Amino acid sequence: MIKHREIEIGKETHDSGNVPKKPGRIPGLRDVVSVERATATKARESWHVLGIMSEFFEASERLAQIRPAVSIFGSARIPAGDPRYDMAELIARKLSEAGFSVISGGGPGIMEAANKGAYEGPSPSVGLNIELPHEQSNNAYQNISLFFRHFFPRKVAFVKFTSAYVVLPGGYGTLDELFEALTLVQTNKSRKMPIILVGSEYWRGLVDWIRAQPLAQGLISPNDPDLLQVIDDPQAIVDAIFDFYQHEGFTQSPGERERLLNL
Repeated sequence: MIKHREIEIGKETHDSGNVPKKPGRIPGLRDVVSVERATATKARESWHVLGIMSEFFEASERLAQIRPAVSIFGSARIPAGDPRYDMAELIARKLSEAGFSVISGGGPGIMEAANKGAYEGPSPSVGLNIELPHEQSNNAYQNISLFFRHFFPRKVAFVKFTSAYVVLPGGYGTLDELFEALTLVQTNKSRKMPIILVGSEYWRGLVDWIRAQPLAQGLISPNDPDLLQVIDDPQAIVDAIFDFYQHEGFTQSPGERERLLNL
């Protein structure tokens, strides 16, 4: 019978041959292999947490007065001259003229178009820029620019200061932001607000899939698909946001403010 033995972490075996030496178990959280290394790791993690906190603080300080605002999402890969770029610019311009600040990710493509449209209007154009290995370069059309290293505080800033989401065609990042907004509204972690998809041809398959799969299988509630609106006309988008808040009001209730603190 073959006997297995546990090898103490940090100790070498004395078996002969070329068999690779390996520990008999994975170190647990309480195993301290190196006190010096553990201390350095804790210090680095502490600075990491402080960095995230500083980004929360700066966002709260600089964006406190921009309400009401609308967050516009979309691909960084759609260039100027593309009809979708022009659509985002027009929507943002109309929102700015209607009194909404416009928040985008601060980068190129649809984000640039959104900032450009708002920048040419009377209301603030806000860019929540983030450091990425590729794609992200800050556009020039920002009245207020914030710079994030971490996605988490940036996502909270999109949610905390917005009164509506307008989502144009985009890739994984856009889908991530869309479904995060849907999840927060569905779970009552943020106030209910308009979530508007622009580009019916692009979004039709996703909307149909939501009804044909999650809804049909009882994985979401019957009213959950209605959290989304698909609107292609820029003025109709502005009107839909105003119609929503005609009875709700733009001012957050104490309960809504409390929910946002618990994101």
